Amino acid sequence: MTTLFCAGFGYSARHYAALYGKRFDRVVGTTRSAEYAAMCGSTRSGDSAVEMLIFAGAASPELSLAIADATVLLVSIPPDWGCGYDPVLTHLRDAIVASPRLKSIVYLSTIAVYGHHDGRWIDETTPPTPTLTRAASRVEAERAWLALGEARRNPVAIIRIAGIYGPATNALESVKAGRAQRIVKPGQVFNRIHVADLAQVIDKAVDLALTHGTGGIFNAADDEPTPPGDPILFAANLLGVAPPAEIAFAEAQKTMTPFAVSFYGESKRVRNDRIKSVLGVSLRYPTYREGLRALAIEPPGESGQN
Repeated sequence: MTTLFCAGFGYSARHYAALYGKRFDRVVGTTRSAEYAAMCGSTRSGDSAVEMLIFAGAASPELSLAIADATVLLVSIPPDWGCGYDPVLTHLRDAIVASPRLKSIVYLSTIAVYGHHDGRWIDETTPPTPTLTRAASRVEAERAWLALGEARRNPVAIIRIAGIYGPATNALESVKAGRAQRIVKPGQVFNRIHVADLAQVIDKAVDLALTHGTGGIFNAADDEPTPPGDPILFAANLLGVAPPAEIAFAEAQKTMTPFAVSFYGESKRVRNDRIKSVLGVSLRYPTYREGLRALAIEPPGESGQN
């Protein structure tokens, strides 16, 4: 019997479980909210519903038992729940260290750990130079997970993720809701990743661990970093509506949250060669164009969120 334990069952983990959960006999997810647990309990994994447990920053017998049963641990909880430390390592480390069946750990990180590179190309060999406090916390968490894996002799895959989009979270929805902005900042580019392609990267990393006992660091990013306004313009064209007017970043930031503004402080082009050469990933949506076209015609419920 194989068990997937998802520490954090948000957008990425939910899609992974819906698309690839059938490979496991049991899927367990955690959330801080009883209401969210009830909603996610309807997510299907093969023929079974995902089992949801509450994890609000403290261990419990139920959590410990589920971790003891885990074959694969997928961690998507960030280390910035307002505390700056990794809550999974802090509160569930003993259960993870003692888990007798655990064979693979996948930690979802962010390309923000690389910091700002003036639009230059970077890859997994580029040393992390985070400029944001939350990204620095991610680097520390990555190191801690790698150290735990080494101590347990478990492969650990660190997946550094670009901007995630997919069903309900994409430029089409922003344009339709009237909240899309075509922000112009000279030299600014972003990579993105469709959530279905991210799920594929996760699954290939699990395969690598279970079949070869190997982990590593992998960039989950698309093939084409572009200015931020390009997907907005493309989405508007797909919808047959006028795109929002371009707005200079200096003007746009006056109404943006500090969190949103922080993304524009970094520009880099992220190479994704390793997910192809090492994991064997073939991106379904190599650019935002393929991704948005598919989302524009995708019937409700097609994305694995049923």
